[in-house]
Amino acid sequence: MKNILAFVIVAATIIACGNSNSNTGTASAAKTTAAAAGPDGEKIYKQYCVTCHGLYGDMGASGAHDLTASALTVEERIEVITNGRNTMTGFKGILNEERIQAVAEYSVKLKKK
Repeated sequence: MKNILAFVIVAATIIACGNSNSNTGTASAAKTTAAAAGPDGEKIYKQYCVTCHGLYGDMGASGAHDLTASALTVEERIEVITNGRNTMTGFKGILNEERIQAVAEYSVKLKKK
């Protein structure tokens, strides 16, 4: 009886470890795919832009434009994010072009239809 119980415990441990490794592999694959897709515009927006524009783009602190009503194209948004406008500071010295584009593309999603 002790041998059967020991076998069941060992088998359960092996199965449990095997399953956790396959999940880790899936998580690693997901991270690799996300990294290959480029920077996360939402994450960057939340780090640098939320203070003035707010979480939903409509806060307007310090004269920030309401992104929910903005008619700017992605290219125009890239220009504003890069060089700034009015009271907004440009981010060309802080973010690279790829990250600026990611933020611009994310900011379009904040627009109310």
